[in-house]
Amino acid sequence: MSSEVLSEVLLDAGVVTRCRRRVHLEHDPAMRKVELPPPDPTIEQRIADAAAHRAAIADRLRAANPGRWVTVPAELPATDWVWLTERALAEGVPFVWGATLPADRAAGRRGGVELLVHTGAGYLPVLVVRHRITDRGEGAITTALTDLDPGNAAVDPERKVRSQPRDQLRLAHVRRLLEAAGHAEPGRALGGVIGLDADVVLWHDLTAPTWPGGRTALEEYDTRFADRLAVARAAAGRAAPLAEPSRVLECRRCPWWSTCEAELMRARDVSLVVRGEDAAELRKAGIATVDALAALGSETEPPVPWTGGPFADAVALARAWLADLAVVRRVPEVVVPRADVEVDIDMESFGDAGAYLWGCLLSGVDIGMPRGYRAFATWEPLPTPDEARSFAEFWAWLREVRARAAAVGLTFRAYCYNALAENRWLFGSVERFAGMPGVPGRAEVTEFVESEAWVDLFQCVSDQFLCAQGKGLKVVAPVAGFRWRDPEAGGEASMRWYRAAVGMDGGIPDPGQRERLLRYNEDDVRATRALRTWMSGPAMSEAPFMADL
Repeated sequence: MSSEVLSEVLLDAGVVTRCRRRVHLEHDPAMRKVELPPPDPTIEQRIADAAAHRAAIADRLRAANPGRWVTVPAELPATDWVWLTERALAEGVPFVWGATLPADRAAGRRGGVELLVHTGAGYLPVLVVRHRITDRGEGAITTALTDLDPGNAAVDPERKVRSQPRDQLRLAHVRRLLEAAGHAEPGRALGGVIGLDADVVLWHDLTAPTWPGGRTALEEYDTRFADRLAVARAAAGRAAPLAEPSRVLECRRCPWWSTCEAELMRARDVSLVVRGEDAAELRKAGIATVDALAALGSETEPPVPWTGGPFADAVALARAWLADLAVVRRVPEVVVPRADVEVDIDMESFGDAGAYLWGCLLSGVDIGMPRGYRAFATWEPLPTPDEARSFAEFWAWLREVRARAAAVGLTFRAYCYNALAENRWLFGSVERFAGMPGVPGRAEVTEFVESEAWVDLFQCVSDQFLCAQGKGLKVVAPVAGFRWRDPEAGGEASMRWYRAAVGMDGGIPDPGQRERLLRYNEDDVRATRALRTWMSGPAMSEAPFMADL
């Protein structure tokens, strides 16, 4: 491979958490004319929100840390970004905002960081991100938000580190760039992160053995980066590709998905039904297609090391895919917990900012409360203390439904689809709003979540069905005959509706979008009820049994 090809491949920090095939496509000269879909408006909005968050943090840090700051203006040409950063570092400027470091061409590395802080001996990077970086607990190493000196960091008795591997890997990337430029602080490799809550600076020791197998963040980064660099250089030099297409979770939002999907469909690739390392191991064993997997016997032992569920499920899933069946039964008889009084619950959140809506559908035996849909919402832009009020009202209503059912000897159950989301905000609301009027204690929420009264229909579907086209509610509920009224119904679209509904960014709140969100939420809870009803009856005759495929 020519030295020109090697030097022209420069990768940013994002590659270490990116699909290897995407890295190949981004550097393959043959792909330069491929027309990619337009940017997702929701992703673009998130980028804009992140920029606004960074700007607000910059203002607070400058006000609290008087002294010499250099800000690299984003509107200047990229070549000026590097020149201004280099000059500031050479002068030992205490704070450099919007830094872009000189590329390390030999290592194939480029990039920058929100803030570089001079410690007297060298520079440390500080990221400003728009996601949560800590949870309630203890053990995180923090300083106050405006304290940019890691020498003042201490073990935080109120916060524990939330797992955000990409933050540590990005800090490691900047550390390597600082080392190449001769400006890294010697003797220690620290990096700070300021998150969405903007309450502390979280400090990471990039040499601590906190990764699986006792690896450090720097070691993990170096391994991943070397791999992605090899993939990119092979693609740029038109050598044999080091990464072939394979369906992974990232595909859902990747701009290259249509390119990969066409290739996978032509090859009838096994990753269309089996993902991750299992698909890779099957290919190594010569089972590269859905057809080859479907041809295996249902009682066949896995021919490769297997990390997924029962191997017989994978074979049946392949057969369902070939038959174009959305769902097949894993069990001879489908069972769904039912009750005299039932409530379907669906929560709507806005990223990590909070949960603004708890929608409930009460059905079953009359207990003297209005049956049907009921919404508990705040229409103040998140984050807002008013979220505590809407959550408390939701919980009081749910508590009353349970109490009335119990008082007359009726059974009660509440249902959701994928309890991970609802549970996150149930416990998150309890922690954030502890002591506020009507907010329950953690013990009360724990009792409910761990009881038989709280049913996760996603788990019921996972346990009893194979879903060849995915297990999302928008995929499975139509099998039960349910349809959403809004043709754009979906989590990403609801983010845009929410922004208009509450008038974010200084806009005028749009009542029409509030009604749209309420219809969407109502359809979600009606969808879980329709799915449960279908599973309790028609599913037995309408969904084929996997053993019969």
